[in-house]
Amino acid sequence: MSGRARLTLCSAAATLLASCALLPLVTPATWLLQAAFLLAIQSGVGAATRRVPLARPLTVAAQALVTLALLTLLFAREHALVGLIPGPEAFRHFGDLLQTGTDDVSRYAIPAPLSDGIRLMVIGGVLVIGLAVDTLAVTYRNAAPAGLPLLALYSVAAGLSEGVTDWLWFLVAAAGYLMLLLAEGRERLSQWGRVFGGAPRGPGGQPGPVAPVRTGRRIGMAALGVALVVPLLPLPAIQGGLLDGAGTGVGAGNGSGGTISAVNPLVSLRDSLNVDEDRTVLTLRTTTSNLSDMYLRIVSLDDFDGTTWKPAKRHIIAVPDEFPSPTGLGQDVKRTEVTTRIAAAAGYGQDWLPMPYPPSSVQIKGNWRYEPVGMTLVGDHGQKTSGKTYQVTSLDVQPTAEQLASAPEAPGSVKSTYTKVPDSLPAVVARQAREITKDATSDYEKAVALQDYFAVTGGFEYDTEVEVGSGPGAIARFLKDKQGFCVHFSFAMAAMARTLGIPARVAVGFAPGSPQADGSVAVGLKDAHAWPELYFEGVGWTRFEPTPTRGTTPTYTLPDSSGEAVPDLPQATRSADAAPSTEPSASTSCSAQDKKLEGCAAALPLDPTEQDGGGTPWYEVAGWTLLGAAALALPLLPMLWRLRRRSVRLASAQHSASSPAGAPPGGRKNGGGDGRQPGDPAPAVLLDVPPQEAGEAAVGQVLAVWRELTDTAWDYGIEPDDALTPRRAAARIIRIAELDETVGRSVHRVAGAVEQVLFAPEPRAEAGLADDVRKVREALREGVGWTTRVRAVVAPRSAIRAVWDLNDRWTALKASWAARLATLVRRPSGQQGQQQGG
Repeated sequence: MSGRARLTLCSAAATLLASCALLPLVTPATWLLQAAFLLAIQSGVGAATRRVPLARPLTVAAQALVTLALLTLLFAREHALVGLIPGPEAFRHFGDLLQTGTDDVSRYAIPAPLSDGIRLMVIGGVLVIGLAVDTLAVTYRNAAPAGLPLLALYSVAAGLSEGVTDWLWFLVAAAGYLMLLLAEGRERLSQWGRVFGGAPRGPGGQPGPVAPVRTGRRIGMAALGVALVVPLLPLPAIQGGLLDGAGTGVGAGNGSGGTISAVNPLVSLRDSLNVDEDRTVLTLRTTTSNLSDMYLRIVSLDDFDGTTWKPAKRHIIAVPDEFPSPTGLGQDVKRTEVTTRIAAAAGYGQDWLPMPYPPSSVQIKGNWRYEPVGMTLVGDHGQKTSGKTYQVTSLDVQPTAEQLASAPEAPGSVKSTYTKVPDSLPAVVARQAREITKDATSDYEKAVALQDYFAVTGGFEYDTEVEVGSGPGAIARFLKDKQGFCVHFSFAMAAMARTLGIPARVAVGFAPGSPQADGSVAVGLKDAHAWPELYFEGVGWTRFEPTPTRGTTPTYTLPDSSGEAVPDLPQATRSADAAPSTEPSASTSCSAQDKKLEGCAAALPLDPTEQDGGGTPWYEVAGWTLLGAAALALPLLPMLWRLRRRSVRLASAQHSASSPAGAPPGGRKNGGGDGRQPGDPAPAVLLDVPPQEAGEAAVGQVLAVWRELTDTAWDYGIEPDDALTPRRAAARIIRIAELDETVGRSVHRVAGAVEQVLFAPEPRAEAGLADDVRKVREALREGVGWTTRVRAVVAPRSAIRAVWDLNDRWTALKASWAARLATLVRRPSGQQGQQQGG
């Protein structure tokens, strides 16, 4: 096996060994076999293109294109031309899979199930790392930096893993990297001849490593041992590093994907609903007569870090037939059972299932899981709400003000969890909360005082153009400016309630929608909403509404409320005979502005492929970008071809100067077969090269340098004249370009070298010819105007030789096939005479 082939094999093996660190993260591990097979094809394409040889960038491009075709065949063949060539639909499918994979990664515990999205992420990631390692270590012959992508692959896996066997995967990944370095070292040492190539150990014995190789192995093993032992020593540690948060980002579980840790839904709410028109996303029919309390809750945000609210990590289980009673709900609280049938629009792609709270049971098809603490349902294996129709049985809990006011103190487990506030929260928040509630005698009265302060007496204005804000001071700024939308109001009230010792969290979902003429209720984008939930023992989690002019005020917070009064329904902005589902709904529950929907828009991501007016799809942007890049790159092809040809010609001449008697670089005629392409470093010592072969190599190198000199002159306006001898052609170039004596000698040296290799009994390549050509090129450049200089670089005249070369190859190919065809149909010698004699 040649040195280059061994290096290719080792780079693929190193990538595969490093990817083993991902094994604890995903189950089953069948993805590793698929990744190994695709990685082998990718490496094989690289080896083949380097053998041609192609230019290094073209080698990388060929590997990247083949990798894309393989991923298309594996994941998007139904959306691609002949199953291999990806188009806009295939790229769109890739985007959907990656989004699903990202959601799954944030949702499942370790090991996560091998969904299609996660499988694309791990296999695609391994192939990208493999391409980077192969490019650095093999194509560009520098194995040391190839450790960086390997380290990145291992670091991501180690940062997410919570196992105790991380040292084992580090050992495996480090062994692969050391194997790659050793292969590169052996390949470099072998270029110096038999001295370092490994002499036989004895008669008939196999070659073995000599001192440098053995020393390298010892150093590598020692370094690996130190890397494993040092972390075990009681050394000072640095906390809060780059991967510190990643270790706990996906949550702990029992190994069956049993926890969920969702990303902050306010991010997607803020980004997804900034559209120009309202659209119906949910249509429901319900048995309740009190539509004012028909809030559809998606998820609760109970983790407050001083900067934002987000869902905490929770265990998820199979969806039970009947949900347990809500936490804290006593038997003496009035309640009625409500049945609601909900249909989600095809364009509404949401992981969480919108439901009335608290739900008692859900009938829905698909892969869903139940989170008991928040009493929510979340999609499993990429399951989303798009186009789903489901039925929810829920409780309409109707506490009285007296029941809430007389509620005992919350249990210690609830209070300790839901009254946490970070030290970074500005003191003004707690101070103002105490000022607002100074006359209250119970937690209920404090909660009502906070609600009334934001919604009625505090002078706050609802404004969707206000930024959400970030950082510990966001709530303090909101209290000072008194402008914001539902996110600001719910965040501030929940944070204040916690400072007063009242358990609080934030719910995200939809406020009541708009009643339709056919008896249904349409819920649109503008109904997206966020509201605080406070806990009262005996009642449970209870909704409050601090956002002015949005939603409905709960009856149990109104003066002299018995819990039986029904407030007026929200006024629908549509006519009574409006179409129920095909037109956008316009509820008053979230936003009064038609153009700015940032307000309550964070937890409700829509499928961008189904939105109207949402901007140009990303795949169209990508397609036009690629088309534009191709249009820009096409005129540059002559320049790129010319730069590559110059590099190969001069590098060949440069290396020939370091080889004895014009020995051919690469040693292919010497049986080395190492596959070096032009421009790669040549060995300093090559043994047993026949003189005839060395002479042929010298002729080729010198003629290449002469061709480069004449082509350079052509680029700067001096057309070549092949009818002249090298000496006369050199004199013509000197005369037309008006070169000085020093540069003229360089031109004549190259011309004399051409005559020497063509007519001398023993052709040999002289040293320094490449430097002579560079001097001539610099002199030619200085003797012309800037327009000629630019044209010589961007549109060189000599680039026409690329077309001539293609024509010559095509002619030779046709002649070759014609000769083969003639051989097949030619009658064997003597056959005609045998037939006549018979």
